[in-house]
Amino acid sequence: MTTTIAPDEAAHFGAMAADWWNPHGSSKPLHQLNPVRLAYIRQQIDRHFGTSLANRTPLSGKTVLDAGCGAGLLCEPLARLGGNVTGLDAAPENIAVAKAHAAPQSLAIDYRCGEVAALDGQFDLVTSMEVIEHVTDPDAFITALAARLAPHGLMILSTPNRTALSRLMMIDIGEGLGQIPKGTHHWDQFIAPDELGQLLATHQMQVIDRHGIAWSPAKGFHLSDRLDLNYLVTAIRA
Repeated sequence: MTTTIAPDEAAHFGAMAADWWNPHGSSKPLHQLNPVRLAYIRQQIDRHFGTSLANRTPLSGKTVLDAGCGAGLLCEPLARLGGNVTGLDAAPENIAVAKAHAAPQSLAIDYRCGEVAALDGQFDLVTSMEVIEHVTDPDAFITALAARLAPHGLMILSTPNRTALSRLMMIDIGEGLGQIPKGTHHWDQFIAPDELGQLLATHQMQVIDRHGIAWSPAKGFHLSDRLDLNYLVTAIRA
């Protein structure tokens, strides 16, 4: 099994675990991003599985994997949408916080620490938000994600684009002004949309939708046709 976990990255995010659920703390940008991600994911769920916004639990009866789940910021709403959710992360500190946060809400999320490739079974929905740019081997990571996707399942990924704008916004300004913890991003590891599309195609995955996440003073983070800061990709088996 090819290891894709970078120990230094796991340690970096594990050190943020206790503050993960604080919307004003070190994970503030994730809290700002999460509603945008969720809106996009819900659109793709409804389109792929034939559900509608009137259905409050469109993932009922479906299995879900969130790879690189952190402390569960996405897992919890996916569970509320009816999914049988497995949350996987490289940092044991994150998994401990995720379990503690979910327990009093009676959310039956299966949180685990480790590699995607070590999981058994397949999932109807596989998500991985802002993770591929932190792994040691993106190709092996996509290999593992594709292997976990059920034949008629849906995969949704997000990652920063490798552009001058992403360097400026996420590293020079975000980390430089302390809005994001220093060392969170490594610009040379960011992946351009065409590169990610090629990785997916190599593993018999077909991109069926791609949207950007843009930022403006008036709107904050929002879905956009612009891909030069951050973007979301939806893929199915080709």
